[in-house]
Amino acid sequence: MKVKPADRTASVQEYYFSQKLAQIDKMRREGLDVINLGIGSPDQPPSENTVSALIDEARKPTSHGYQSYSGIPALRKGFADWYKKYFHVSLNPDNEILLLMGSKEGIMHISMAFVNPGDEVLVPDPGYPTYSSVTNLVGGIVRKYGLTEEKGWLPDLKALGKSDLTKVKLMWVNYPNMPTGVRGSVELFENLVSFSRKHKILLVNDNPYSFILNNDYQSLLQVEGAKETALELNSLSKSHNMAGWRIGMVAGDSDYIKTILKVKSNMDSGMFLGMQMAAVDALKNGESWFSSVNSVYIKRKKIVEEIMDALNCHYDKSQVGLFVWGRIPEEIINCEVYIEEILNTSHVFITPGFIFGEMGQRYIRISLCATEKRLEEAKERLKIHLK
Repeated sequence: MKVKPADRTASVQEYYFSQKLAQIDKMRREGLDVINLGIGSPDQPPSENTVSALIDEARKPTSHGYQSYSGIPALRKGFADWYKKYFHVSLNPDNEILLLMGSKEGIMHISMAFVNPGDEVLVPDPGYPTYSSVTNLVGGIVRKYGLTEEKGWLPDLKALGKSDLTKVKLMWVNYPNMPTGVRGSVELFENLVSFSRKHKILLVNDNPYSFILNNDYQSLLQVEGAKETALELNSLSKSHNMAGWRIGMVAGDSDYIKTILKVKSNMDSGMFLGMQMAAVDALKNGESWFSSVNSVYIKRKKIVEEIMDALNCHYDKSQVGLFVWGRIPEEIINCEVYIEEILNTSHVFITPGFIFGEMGQRYIRISLCATEKRLEEAKERLKIHLK
């Protein structure tokens, strides 16, 4: 007799992209040339100085032992300097920054640190699916708040404030937004901080997309007094082309950081020193490096917009981040069936918006993480499919 899994596993399913990647891999093994436009995994390399720093540190015999649970001081200072330079936010590297193995790890740590079973968690819809799945895993209650195209994909805080929020412990926000590509703003962040303070809710902004097709760098922590009621996650995955390195951070009040560290220190034994030292170098990349990365995305985005046009989708050209988000034509009844048909006939994978929530049912998302050549090829395949 097999041992029964924990009840909490019934509250979540295998991550959608895990399933689709397995399907795409099977198709490729069968000889089909599938173009994957679904995943936001940067295909450009990190800066050369980042890679060189990793190699140099890895050659040292002293670099391979256990490291601090909080991360080395040099990297915490590197993140603090980065936030000061680009976001104009002052952070104490000694106690207001905690290094993470990617910000996805931080979503789990923060939830475990602050959400008790039965606590409600405000989750954006559409939004990153991990906010909901992690809430379910820790025994919290997911309470979705809708984001709509009509309201510019911004939360309706006035309507939320009229509801019963007494059981809400945590609120997830994500600007620049994924999947919609909407930028944040000082006004939005000021309103969010005021809302969270009034209702005694811990506010967390997940902020990995600030540097992609965007030079108006915004942080929730720019708002005066934000640290009293808010945290911010960030990572090098998107901004520095280091998704597989799993290097992130959470910033905020020292008491919040101490609480998160209680969880984290019982779950891992620190990050490889070579990667930390390389990340220190990565954080020194200047504006010219970000501009060179974005010059590639600008060209790709133009082709992706042409794909959206070919599919007769409506989209906003001012979007930032690694994707283009578009509304499918009204005559398409079922987006999931539509996307599966495209995959099976054109061998192009596009992300259906329903995976991000009910409010994403009529939308698709296309990644910029493919070469211009592959994007052009995908466009031509889709044109043939639509004839």
